[in-house]
Amino acid sequence: MGTDMSGFVEYRAAPGGREAAWSTAHDLSSLNDTRNYDAFGCLFGVRNYANFRPLAANRGLPADASATVTARFTQLTEWYGEDGSHGTTWITWAEVKAVDWDEPAEKTDSRLHKYRQTPDGLRMTGKASWSPAFAEAVGLETGEHRNWPEGSQWLVGDTLYRAVTIRRRHAVTETGEWQPVWKAMEALAAQHGDDNVRLVVWFDS
Repeated sequence: MGTDMSGFVEYRAAPGGREAAWSTAHDLSSLNDTRNYDAFGCLFGVRNYANFRPLAANRGLPADASATVTARFTQLTEWYGEDGSHGTTWITWAEVKAVDWDEPAEKTDSRLHKYRQTPDGLRMTGKASWSPAFAEAVGLETGEHRNWPEGSQWLVGDTLYRAVTIRRRHAVTETGEWQPVWKAMEALAAQHGDDNVRLVVWFDS
């Protein structure tokens, strides 16, 4: 069963001199409804097969979350129980702006990267958390996994398996599905300040 992400972009403002409070600006589903485990791991430590140091993992639901976020989260808990969601956390725009997107994961990807030779050179075809053909070729027991050193590679039939350490920008690309989220947060931050814009997320499996 796969894991999906839900959440909201919030901003904090103090209209009319009142105490600053968080309000909902966007439902995350309108900005990014994709399932990308590398991004989930890089940002929030969920399905972190690529072995990143997560930026904002398991912070929980903010105590001062907006009414919309609180109501939605409460509704899900009532429907599915305490285990209906996991990995609940949040990250501010100030934190996103400070990210070093060239930072590598802490160790090689738990999944070997698979390549095929084409007339234009090697082409990546996917990632393998388990491959019977590879396991037989290198003598792994059924279900056994190892963290292979960076650059280790094996040609099995016409598939090249390679151990790779990826960087944050490979998980959250400059032109990928996270750009609408970042642009929405950036626009809100221009009005309310970098620390007054955040993304609140949770996951279901």
